[in-house]
Amino acid sequence: MTVSLIALAACSGNSKPTGGKAVKISSSAAVPNGYYRVKAGDTLFRIAKRYGQSVATLAAWNNLADASKIEVGQLLRVRRNTSSAATTGQPAHAVTPVNRLALQWPTDNGRQNIIQYYHATRNKGLNIGGMLGQNIKAAAAGKVLYVGEGVRGYGKLILISHNSNTITAYAHNDSILVREDQQVQAGQVIATMGNSDTDSVKLHFEVRINGKAVDPMPHLPN
Repeated sequence: MTVSLIALAACSGNSKPTGGKAVKISSSAAVPNGYYRVKAGDTLFRIAKRYGQSVATLAAWNNLADASKIEVGQLLRVRRNTSSAATTGQPAHAVTPVNRLALQWPTDNGRQNIIQYYHATRNKGLNIGGMLGQNIKAAAAGKVLYVGEGVRGYGKLILISHNSNTITAYAHNDSILVREDQQVQAGQVIATMGNSDTDSVKLHFEVRINGKAVDPMPHLPN
């Protein structure tokens, strides 16, 4: 069965995709200051008006290609200056990983070998070139959420869940070296680079927060 990456990205922790439908992330997590969690009936226009912002500003801050498409439970940045302290009074360290997960490059010389950067509509991650069989590494510690070839256009794919909101995706692999539900460490070799379901040897690397693809560059070291 072919499923969508959105459905898989919506699954985290112990949740699994069911019948190809998206599984919503729990909305009970603390909301950091400067962010808003979308509720039923919300539109981006109403949220923007509530916080004194323009729709265009909120769309840019949240990498929204289509301002009409927001989902219940989605976390949106609504203020320019944000802090990591939660509105519930939780300590900053408890919520910082939700939006600013620190990652390492998933393959050697990754920055030098980028062949296509993230674009909100054309490319949902980074394409990194390399050699067939080159090591692919976990960008951060986490749990393997998915291993397989069921997502069209991604070839042999690995998804790793890092917390209740954030996953990383590693596509077009040649060989897979981990299994679903396995705990992995940052820098652990999880696959080798390949060209499965694509026309050249490369890694397609994505970061998804609350099920939405975001630009990986701010999360990666210079």
